[in-house]
Amino acid sequence: MKRKSLTPLGETEMEVLHHVWDLGRATVAEVQARILSERKVAYTTVMTVMKKLADKGYLQFEKDGTTYVYSAARSAEDVQRSLVDDLVSKVFRGSTLALVQALVGHEDFSDEERREIKNLIDEMEDEDDTPG
Repeated sequence: MKRKSLTPLGETEMEVLHHVWDLGRATVAEVQARILSERKVAYTTVMTVMKKLADKGYLQFEKDGTTYVYSAARSAEDVQRSLVDDLVSKVFRGSTLALVQALVGHEDFSDEERREIKNLIDEMEDEDDTPG
């Protein structure tokens, strides 16, 4: 029996998505060149991953002569929110608090990161206090 992944995207798919988000518009060759700076990867592997991402609705493409040019069909923020929602649902049984407790309990935050987290919480509280 095949195990179901916790996320709908694999590691290489996420890597490719990040490169397309960074570039805005990208060909398979451009994404491959960026990945090659970190590790070896075949052109056909990148091409297959980009086609799968398009089939899943994460990328869109247009033809420019004989070349396919890909761009994001979903924003990074939208994908991140969706993946975190799935993680909270599947791993933490719907408890956002349990996720935050797991993150805070296992992270060694710098003073700056702690200040940023506190500022985020303060902003949330300010929004809650604002009459709407």
